Parts: sequence; structure tokens; C-alpha cells
Amino acid sequence: MSKRTFAGLVVLACAAVPLRAQAPADVTITGQVIDLNCFTTHGAQGAGHKECAVACAKAGVPLAILGSDGTIYMPVSEKAGDAQNAKLLDHAEGKVTVTGTTHFDHGLHTIEIKTVAAAS
Repeated sequence: MSKRTFAGLVVLACAAVPLRAQAPADVTITGQVIDLNCFTTHGAQGAGHKECAVACAKAGVPLAILGSDGTIYMPVSEKAGDAQNAKLLDHAEGKVTVTGTTHFDHGLHTIEIKTVAAAS
């Protein structure tokens, strides 16, 4: 095998490994709790969408946090089967301040919520 072929194989092997772009970090995020499905498919959000967001969340549609910078954070837990909607349901379509550990992996921003409170 030539050096050129070997170098090409190394590049291909490295390209196939998924990279974690951001190490976990504790942060505080202020943003709006959104119904992920309606927001991403219809752009639905805000006080006029609250009733629908609550109904969707109760049916299992995930709630997420739309950060003030436009980043969507998906709440997650290290515990299998640990649903996160209950932490955000009372704040559906409202503004919140959330603290927790964020991750960025495979193009998805997630947050392990430690605290959540209504924001003004």
C-alpha cells in the first residue's frame, strides 16, 4: 500500500467518526417553551398557541426551549424513559429561565434541566 493510499484511508476513517462539537457545560438559558412539532412544521408559537401546545405535550409531543439566540434546546435525561414534558408543561408557550447541562451532538442541542422558572 502506498503512503498516498494509506493517508486517504486515514482521512476516510476519521470522517466516518461522529464528532461531539461541544463538551457538556452548565448554563442558564432564557427562552420560550415551544411545542416542537407545531413550531417546526407550522411556525406556531406564543400565547395564542398555548392551548394547542399543552394538548400536544399531554399527548406526548416534546416541548423544547427556544433560546433567545434562536437555538432550540431539547430537554433530555440520562435516565431511560424519564419524560421531560412535565418540567415545562406549566410554562408552555411562556418565557422561562432554565439552568442545566447542555450538549451538542449530531447536530442537536440538548439540555439536562436542573431548574426552571418563569422569566419576565
